[in-house]
Amino acid sequence: MYAMQFEVLKQSSNTSARLGLLKTPHNSFKTPVFMPVGTQATVKTMTPDELEQIGAKIILSNTYHLYLRPGHELVKEAGGLHKFMNWQGSILTDSGGFQVFSLGDLREINEEGVTFRSHIDGSLHFIGPETSIEIQNALGADIIMAFDECIPYPATYDYVLNSVERTTRWAERCQKAHNNPERQTLFGIVQGGMYKDLRQKSALDITSLGFKGYAIGGLSVGEPKELMYEILEFTVPFLPNDKPRYLMGVGAPEDLFEGVIRGVDMFDCVLPTRIARNGTVFTGNGKLVVRNAVYARDFSPLDPHCDCYTCKNYTRAYIRHLINTNEILGIRLTTIHNLYFLINLMKQIQAAIEGDYLLDLRDEFYINYGIKS
Repeated sequence: MYAMQFEVLKQSSNTSARLGLLKTPHNSFKTPVFMPVGTQATVKTMTPDELEQIGAKIILSNTYHLYLRPGHELVKEAGGLHKFMNWQGSILTDSGGFQVFSLGDLREINEEGVTFRSHIDGSLHFIGPETSIEIQNALGADIIMAFDECIPYPATYDYVLNSVERTTRWAERCQKAHNNPERQTLFGIVQGGMYKDLRQKSALDITSLGFKGYAIGGLSVGEPKELMYEILEFTVPFLPNDKPRYLMGVGAPEDLFEGVIRGVDMFDCVLPTRIARNGTVFTGNGKLVVRNAVYARDFSPLDPHCDCYTCKNYTRAYIRHLINTNEILGIRLTTIHNLYFLINLMKQIQAAIEGDYLLDLRDEFYINYGIKS
């Protein structure tokens, strides 16, 4: 078997977008790619077969949550995350850093790592670079992430500077702790908050360590979209052309377009599954809240132009009924649709890069979706 391989197949002529091919020990797929989030070894309401049917090639699982329940040693005993959840495609695990730092007053950071209290039962735990890699090695994902500090927004310059330097030191420790490089590919993470000079410093420091792929962290954490795009556009040129670039935690359709145009290859986000559970779906004409009363007698599909299982078989009226009566099938159908929508959008983006009409596709999508470009 081999570790990850990445090849740029086509560079856009008028943007920084590129069509790529990414291979892992479990499969290969084209990029740019959207990764559904399976936080606790499951994409909520979806079976692995259904994920495969909608075109998912790689999913994300969460180190922090799987460490707490059921425990990484149990997953290792089961044969690793792929066997444990019966998923044949690729898996990326995050480092647990974002979740740990999201705990606020429940955690304490120092040079060694982070001591925190479980959000489940209040028990005391510690995760540092070595611990995070140990957990991820046990889980056995194809791509694993270095342990970093996810910087809050807003944050002072001095805080971000200290954080960036610590993240680099932690990245070096992650590399030394990683004991399965022939099967699992370790990505470094660039931080730096909203300060361009610190983004540059972090990117140069992290890329100097020679990771096989690079993530951009600390965006989409509350800052205005315009600022996110500005920092992203500034940061990407400091990342190597021949390595995959991963924008963490971003998944709104407009953010996928803007990220791809700026040179990003990989995305993940809980957005499509989270809003699906609230009865909100993506359509080519914008978001639709199917639980609203206006759809009570609407016997058309969620999106007339969508070919997903949900849209081919069920109406807005029926799905509204299911959701308003708390029937599980309702949120299963909206989840199938939302994930299919984003995965299919990425396929359209791939084709547009190959045919060199990405900006035209974006402009047409924005007009229909109701977004000002």
